[in-house]
Amino acid sequence: MSQGQGQDQNRGQKQDQVRDQVRDQGQRRTVGRAGTAGGPDPRRWWGLVVIAVAQLMVVLDATIVNIALPSAQRELHMSDANRQWVITAYTLAFGGLLLLGGRIADLVGRKRAFIIGLVGFAIASALGGAASGQGLLFGARALQGAFAAVLAPSALSLLTTTFTDGKERSKAFGIYGAIAGGGSAIGLIAGGLLTEYLDWRWCLYVNVPIAVVAIAGAWVFLHDRRGHGEARLDVPGVVLGCGGLVAIVYGCSEAQPRGWGDAMVIGLLVGGVVLLAVFGWWQGRARHPLLPLHIVRDRNRAGAFLTMALAVIAMFGMFLFMTYYLQVVLGYSPVKTGLAFLPITAAIIVGSTQISARLLHHLPPRVLMVPGAVFAAAGLFWLTTLTAEPAYVSHVLPSELLVGLGMGLIFMPVMSTATAGVAPQDSGVTSATVNTAQQVGGSIGTALLNTIATSTSATYIGTHLATAAREAGGRLTPAMREGVVKDGVVHGFTVAIGWGAGIMLLAGVVAGVLVNGKAPKHGGGAGVGVGAGAE
Repeated sequence: MSQGQGQDQNRGQKQDQVRDQVRDQGQRRTVGRAGTAGGPDPRRWWGLVVIAVAQLMVVLDATIVNIALPSAQRELHMSDANRQWVITAYTLAFGGLLLLGGRIADLVGRKRAFIIGLVGFAIASALGGAASGQGLLFGARALQGAFAAVLAPSALSLLTTTFTDGKERSKAFGIYGAIAGGGSAIGLIAGGLLTEYLDWRWCLYVNVPIAVVAIAGAWVFLHDRRGHGEARLDVPGVVLGCGGLVAIVYGCSEAQPRGWGDAMVIGLLVGGVVLLAVFGWWQGRARHPLLPLHIVRDRNRAGAFLTMALAVIAMFGMFLFMTYYLQVVLGYSPVKTGLAFLPITAAIIVGSTQISARLLHHLPPRVLMVPGAVFAAAGLFWLTTLTAEPAYVSHVLPSELLVGLGMGLIFMPVMSTATAGVAPQDSGVTSATVNTAQQVGGSIGTALLNTIATSTSATYIGTHLATAAREAGGRLTPAMREGVVKDGVVHGFTVAIGWGAGIMLLAGVVAGVLVNGKAPKHGGGAGVGVGAGAE
């Protein structure tokens, strides 16, 4: 491509963006004031319920199977090496195909993609619940992830295009942020209840009736807006972008059993980074890019994506370690473990719906994000003083409340900021990028912090067993050995959570430095300040 042709293409893209923004602003003003000829359509709030139910199903399915995994492993005779694929198959397909799923929503329409995602997710869940062998279960989980990659971005883009008035948008995103942040904890609770009182298969079957209700609700209450059909599928972008994401997510998953120094892990991570670098280069030259670069070049939006990824890295570490701490160290049952996460879910809901949703319309987004990161980091730091002694009330509970409140302050403004001011034909892929940041952050966080925890525990246990053996004259009792092992496991958890606290503070720094948009009232309703002073 010559320099003149490149300048013409860039000039044409800018003109298209300006035209889309002008048209979209006019549509927002019209819909925001009237909604319909007789006033705002009250059914849009029922539409929010449908979107929330579908999003909750997608988010909690990443964790609902965790507690059921030991039962499934025994029944289907899975090896310890293969059992991780129940989790990995889902996260790999979900995280790797999100950008494609977002563009599909832009191509065929958000409502249509939403319903397709629900139908496919229900079928995949039924297949997984009826699995007679591990291969079918792995395949069903991968199919769940693939349809979730279509469902999640279409849900968020429907929310973005449905609620355009500033105050209503804040309320809607408050509810959505609570689900995004608390869905993992709800999954642990639901998984414990279903596994203990019914059967592990119901952790998958439960999605079928939920999806049926959501499909019926979507058919009645959801309405798509113009904007789809103008996008085109960028096939090289799909191969490069999805291939890079799959490689990174798979590399992080394999880092847990193999270690970060393993040749396969290094090859996957390096290969993924190279593919994404080529993907970025191609997106600047493609006629119809999978991810238009103006979406990630916006300072506020890029800051929101990065803040989301860092916050999720830290938060997923807490869920992982607290599940093991409560079940293995303290001996909680699956149900009791799930119920022990209720406070963090409640705190996220309060932070998102009662604080962020009320204040975002009046405050710049970073004024919520930065304190939220500080609160969450303080909660994580509190856990670094854990010991093997029971400490739920004194340590775990206050930490959950602080982390939940902080994540509620982060998630809602991050999602609102990341999706604001986007042309309708790009709303799906923008929503997919938010979900990608969340999903890849979760994969990296689980692998990175788990590696830190296990290596630290191994060093601690080896050193202290040797010391205890010398002091006992070489005669270690089983009780002494068990005590050292428990102390070592908890020590590994606290060190890894300390790293998580540092990562959470980094998320606050990123939000404070990059996200400089104004409050929505300064941006005309739906703008949420994106672009205000961003360039």
